Amino acid sequence: MDCIFCQIIAGTSPATVHFQDADIIVISNKLQWVPIMLIGMPREHLTQDQLWEGNILSHIGQALVELGRTHAPGGFRLISNFGRDAMQSQEHGHVHLLGGTSLGPYA
Repeated sequence: MDCIFCQIIAGTSPATVHFQDADIIVISNKLQWVPIMLIGMPREHLTQDQLWEGNILSHIGQALVELGRTHAPGGFRLISNFGRDAMQSQEHGHVHLLGGTSLGPYA
């Protein structure tokens, strides 16, 4: 099992879990580009494309919005990267929550 997210879900790799249920899990991102960086993902290993094609994305989005309102009350961003050029480093589909500071204008 080469997927670090699958290892976290299986409990064989450590992570700080902020929310989990039978279908999804939200963890802290080890990267700390901004003060609040969470990752929401399905428990099932799906590609980024499969994640966005299925119904599970809404569930992940709802969990991240609720956590964003709690952890980044001043505002937050939900983003998802597709491909290496967009800095997608994991095959396991996921959505990032970024916040805790001014995120500035779009590039």
